[in-house]
Amino acid sequence: MLRIGLLTSGGDCQALNATMRGVVKGLSNNVKDLEVYGFEDGYKGLIYGNYRLLTAADFSGILTRGGTIIGSSRQPFKLMRVPDANGLNKVEAMKQNYHKLRLDCLVILGGNGTQKTANLLSEEGLNIIHLPKTIDNDIYGTDLTFGFQSAVDIATTAIDQIHTTASSHGRVFIVEVMGHKVGWLTLNAGIASGADIILLPEIPFDTRKVCDAIEKRHSNGKKFTILAVAEGAIPKEIAKLEKKEAKKAMEKIKSKYPSISYKLAADITELTGYETRVTVPGHVQRGGSPDPFDRVLSTKIGVYASQCILKQEYGIMVASVNNEIKKVKLSECAGKLKMVDPNDQTVQLAKFMGISFGD
Repeated sequence: MLRIGLLTSGGDCQALNATMRGVVKGLSNNVKDLEVYGFEDGYKGLIYGNYRLLTAADFSGILTRGGTIIGSSRQPFKLMRVPDANGLNKVEAMKQNYHKLRLDCLVILGGNGTQKTANLLSEEGLNIIHLPKTIDNDIYGTDLTFGFQSAVDIATTAIDQIHTTASSHGRVFIVEVMGHKVGWLTLNAGIASGADIILLPEIPFDTRKVCDAIEKRHSNGKKFTILAVAEGAIPKEIAKLEKKEAKKAMEKIKSKYPSISYKLAADITELTGYETRVTVPGHVQRGGSPDPFDRVLSTKIGVYASQCILKQEYGIMVASVNNEIKKVKLSECAGKLKMVDPNDQTVQLAKFMGISFGD
């Protein structure tokens, strides 16, 4: 009898279900006796023993279904070794529930915070495999995360739709794209949608240079400008500050504006006189059905994970590297962010064709 656990943690995204399906189909096609336990609502289910035995029916028809059939929640890594309100030792509780079910392996799907806890559990002696999920594509050690391409598609469509109204009214439009601390999603969606200005967290922007780029377009007869702005974009003057001071400066902005995009819009209007609007697609970027690319990627990742389980290869993340699915040691990638390099070829080629990054 092979017993595995499945757990999805952090923000949901497309292809979580497709990935779990890949794991289970890979195992069920090669193992006679298999039990699959799904821990409900992420690490919370593992901590408090909330789980259910999943059957073949649970994995039928979920290749195209977004979200996660076992639920998810955010459990900050920095609080994992802090007892809960009732004094419960979370790490010990997770270990006990793992052993209670006599699991051979726990497959954990999630992003950076999820990965750090997965590595912690691996160091505590549990058999762990991490599968990299996030629309941010910011997990170190893998070229791609499942959910990313689907989010690029949605963000691109949102910016595409803005083009018609922007050109009709001759306005400046800012589309704020998700991505937390990194700009992969904004970079790709911005280029794919033909945005004129792309602002990323990794490339602090000069508001005056952003305005110069807008005014240059107007002087060339372009009556509208589209900006793809990452939610974590930061002005140069704030980026130069010490970490604590920069955090205070950003909090001050957020006390007056919903986000940096609204502050930028106000500054553009003040400095140029051009009417500026902000559109925030928000969590729409994480929802809906995974696109065909993500369905293939997540299936490959899931099935490869099933092969690792059968080989008893644990303490790893299943990654996409140079168009191949490979295993990477959790200890080598946990706790690291994959940022956009300002010298990245994609950034440089975008600049060469005239896209401004506000720097």
